Amino acid sequence: MRLLLDLDRCQGHNRCYALAPELFDVDDYGMAVLLHEGEVPEGLEPKGRLAIANCPEFAITVAEES
Repeated sequence: MRLLLDLDRCQGHNRCYALAPELFDVDDYGMAVLLHEGEVPEGLEPKGRLAIANCPEFAITVAEES
């Protein structure tokens, strides 16, 4: 699973970081930052989906696999 973060949509609510600090961090301006280059480590997929479901700006999506 690979996550994508649309920084144009992100408003800095940081729910993703609060729910999945293993997958997200916050920069100096309060904006979300993906950890692990968006690759979700094995076993953390539920946290990735939780972050997606709780983003009020719909800024987090799953990359389509080719």
